[in-house]
Amino acid sequence: MPTAELCTNASISSVNDWNSINWDYHVLIVRKLQLRIAKASEQKKFNKVKRLQWILTHSLSAKLIAVRDILQNSGSKTPGVDGITIKTSKEKLALAKSLRRRDYKPLPLRRIYIPKAGNKKKLRPISIPTIRDRAFQSLHTLALLPVSEVTADHNSYGFRPKRSCADAIAQSFICLGRQASARFTLEGDIRGCFDNISHEWMLNNICTDTVILEKWLKAGYVEIDKWFTTDQGTGQGGIISPVLSNMTLDGMEALINRLSRLGNRLNFIRYADDFIVTAYSKDLLEQQVKPAIEFFLKERGLELSQEKTVITKITEGFDFLGQNVRKYPANGKLKLLITPSKKSIHSFKQGITQTLRKARHLTQAQLIQLLNPKITGWANYHRGVVSKKIFNDIDNFIWRNLYRWAKRRHPNKGTRWIMHKYFKKIGGANHRFSTNELLDNGATIEVTLKRMADIPIKRHIKIKKEVHPFDSKYDAYYEQRTSDQWRNNSERNTVAYIISRDQYDLCPCCHQSLTINQRWTISLRTKPSLGGEFKLGNMDIIHTKCYEVRHNTPTTITKIL
Repeated sequence: MPTAELCTNASISSVNDWNSINWDYHVLIVRKLQLRIAKASEQKKFNKVKRLQWILTHSLSAKLIAVRDILQNSGSKTPGVDGITIKTSKEKLALAKSLRRRDYKPLPLRRIYIPKAGNKKKLRPISIPTIRDRAFQSLHTLALLPVSEVTADHNSYGFRPKRSCADAIAQSFICLGRQASARFTLEGDIRGCFDNISHEWMLNNICTDTVILEKWLKAGYVEIDKWFTTDQGTGQGGIISPVLSNMTLDGMEALINRLSRLGNRLNFIRYADDFIVTAYSKDLLEQQVKPAIEFFLKERGLELSQEKTVITKITEGFDFLGQNVRKYPANGKLKLLITPSKKSIHSFKQGITQTLRKARHLTQAQLIQLLNPKITGWANYHRGVVSKKIFNDIDNFIWRNLYRWAKRRHPNKGTRWIMHKYFKKIGGANHRFSTNELLDNGATIEVTLKRMADIPIKRHIKIKKEVHPFDSKYDAYYEQRTSDQWRNNSERNTVAYIISRDQYDLCPCCHQSLTINQRWTISLRTKPSLGGEFKLGNMDIIHTKCYEVRHNTPTTITKIL
C-alpha cells in the first residue's frame, strides 16, 4: 500500500472512469491522513497540522471523495449563481480536476429564503454556493474536521459525526434527573449565529488555509440579480459552515467549568447554536454565567438573543430540541420526565393534516407509503423519552383524519361500507388502515399504515463525551456500541441476514455455530478510524468471547442511563 504522501503526487488524469474508482482505497488514504492530523492536533503541533492539511487538500484521493460527497447530497441538483449542475461521469472527473488552489476564486453565493421551522411566516436566509465551490469546501472540510473533533467541547452534539440530538437529551437527563440535581437552567439562544460570526476571529483562530477561507468569507452573495458584500458571518448552506460555527463556539464548556465549584451544579450542553447551562442558583446564572457567556460571544462577533435567552426553574420546565424537560412532584419528591414538546406535537399533527389535504387524488396504498416514513421518523426521534401516551394520542388523531379522508372520497356511503373498504382487522387489532397493492408482475401485497404505539420506548445510551472517530483506540467502543443498539432494534434483520447468508450460520473466528439469539458482537473488517462503515460488505458477526480474544478487550459498554 503506498503512503498517503506518495498518493498526493498521483495525477487525476490517471483516473479515466468515474464508475470504476476503487473508493475503499481512496477512503483509506484520506482517513490515514486525517488520523495524523488529529494526532498532531492533540499534541498541539499546529505547524505539522497545517502541513498535513496541505498534503490532504492537494491529494487525488481527497479531491475524488470531496466531489463524491457533494454529489451524493440531496442538494446536488440545486445550482449556484452559475446555474451549473453535474450529472455525467465526465463532468464529475472534470470537477475533481478543477480543484486547484492556485487559480481558485469562488463565485458569490445565491441567496434564497425558506420558512423557519415552527414559524412558517418568518423566513431565514440560505446562501447556496456553486457546485465547484461546494466541492472545494468539502475538500477543506476533510482536512479541518479532525482538528474540530479533537478541540471540540465534550458536551457539544450538533453537526458532529456519530453524535445526535438523542445524546444531548440523554445528557440533560444525567444532569437534571437526580433529587440533588440543579434546580435552574439557562436556555441560551444566539442571535443569527451563522450570519454574524466575526471574520477576523475565524481567520486568526481556525487552523485551516486562511487564504482560501478568506476568499469564501468575502465572496458576497447575489439576491435578485444584485451583488452584496459580506463583512461578517459564514453563509448557511455552505458545506464547511457547520464546522466553522462549531469551532467558533468551542471553548464555552471550558468557560463554564472554570466558573464551576462544589455545590453549584454547573453543567453545559450544546447542540449547534442552542445550549443550556444548569445551576443550583438562579443568581449564579444571572450574575456570573450569563455575563461570562456574553463576553465570550462578543469576542466572536456574536450576542445572545435577549428575548429567547431565559432562566427557568426545573419545576416549570423548558423545551430543548423538540422535547420538554420538567420535574413533577411524585410521592413527596420531584421526578424528571422528558416528553415530546407541545410545539413538536402540534407541528407534526399540522404536517399530517396538510398531507391528507393534498392527498385527495392518491390511492390508499400511495397514501400509506407517503405517511409511513413520517410516522416512523417522528416516533424514532421521540422513542427515547416518555412518549407512549403521546404515541397513542397521535395514532388516534391520525385514524380520525384518515376516516374523514375516506368519507370525503365517498360522501354517499355509510360508515359500515367505508370501514369495510379501508380498514381491516390485523393481528387482533381492529380498524387498521390497510389495503392490497397490485404490483407490476401481477402479484398483490398487503400495505398497512404503521402505528406509533407499536414502536417500543427504549432509553438512549449516550455516547461517551470524550470519544471521536479520528482515534483508533475508540474503534472497539463504536463496534460494541452499535452491537448493543442493534440487538433490540429493527437492524436485527440485517444481522440475521449476514449470519445466514454471508457466514453460513458460523462464527468466522471459531467456525462454530452462531445464531442471532446468542451473544454476538459486530466486528468491522475496516475499522471506523480508517473510514469503515456499518454496512453489509464490511461487517462480521462474531461471538462475544471471540471478539474479546481477537481484540483483547472487554465488550461491555458502561450504561450511563
